[in-house]
Amino acid sequence: MAAALLAGKVSLLPPSHTPEVLRHLRAFAPEVFCLTDSPECDLDLPQVRFPPASAPQRPWRVPDLAPDTLVAYGFTSGTTGAPLAHPKTWGPLVRCVRAGAERLELAAGTALLATVPAQHMYGFESSVLLPLLSGTALAAERPFYPADIVHALAALPRPRALITTPIHLRALLAAPGLLPAADRIVSATAPLDAPLAREAEARFGAPLIEIYGSTETGQLATRRTALERDWQLWPDITLTCEAGRTWARGGHLEQPTELCDEIEILPESRFHLHGRLADLVNIAGKRSSLAYLTHQLLAIEGVRDGVFFFPRHSPGGETGVTRLAAAVVAPGLDAAGVLAALRRRIDPVFLPRPLLLVDRLPRNSTGKLPQEALRALAEPAPRASA
Repeated sequence: MAAALLAGKVSLLPPSHTPEVLRHLRAFAPEVFCLTDSPECDLDLPQVRFPPASAPQRPWRVPDLAPDTLVAYGFTSGTTGAPLAHPKTWGPLVRCVRAGAERLELAAGTALLATVPAQHMYGFESSVLLPLLSGTALAAERPFYPADIVHALAALPRPRALITTPIHLRALLAAPGLLPAADRIVSATAPLDAPLAREAEARFGAPLIEIYGSTETGQLATRRTALERDWQLWPDITLTCEAGRTWARGGHLEQPTELCDEIEILPESRFHLHGRLADLVNIAGKRSSLAYLTHQLLAIEGVRDGVFFFPRHSPGGETGVTRLAAAVVAPGLDAAGVLAALRRRIDPVFLPRPLLLVDRLPRNSTGKLPQEALRALAEPAPRASA
């Protein structure tokens, strides 16, 4: 990224490297190419191979960048449709990340281990820009499986912090064995429930800070989820409600930005988050949200992973009645058992039709679930022709 900046190039931060996403990138920027140091790189793009690095034998000065320098385009994750590009300039990125460093209270020299990819906006800010701008140190590894995360974190000197996601935290806490002590845990990309946050703090022996933000806005707020429900905004960021929608202004934001969540604005730069607007469910006059229903599904003993979602022909459908679907990973349970447990937790009108038992959910590298991948689970298998 730094080489691209000095060469006057702009980095593209796609949500994944699937053929469909690469097709979108080529349409967005026909001159796109891949700069890589991996001999196994097989991306279907023109490639520039970066040779093994050798340390320069001369004094070196950190370059200055103009605040309006276009650094990158962040792309939405595709959970609600095709990825959309959002330009990121240097000055606002610096203001955002420095505010985050102050809020996280990371000591100089803290070693950061990230399980989230650097091309995701949260990973870009927290595992690339944060070390560059705060005096913390970046671990080159990006482990995925629980045992690899434990090994990589334990190998780092103290103080050390884990930059991660709820899906990785859940997997770590479910794995057998002791977890290495940490000095800070940071989580983002999806809502984190308080019991999971409290267990993580106890097992790692470190405070857990959750970050609220988006590709469009960057990081906006934090909370210590184990102890508080309210979110605290970044300095100079303000929220206003206009026609039932919430807008963020000020601070590092270059223009007013509409948020895609249902938010209750509180005094002293705080707010409650009630879930994504696209997650709201209204069936027979009763209201809920996909996030709440998913939380109840995950609370069932024996459920390892799960999610509620709108199937392709809902809400409304041919009958005008919203139907929900759910996919669940629950070895040892059957559909009847999961539904019986759900009946004790949620109103029957929200019971999923269908409930799909799967070996795993189609999560991407940040733990998110693209909407099309979920809907494909509920599609009937095509019949073979005679």
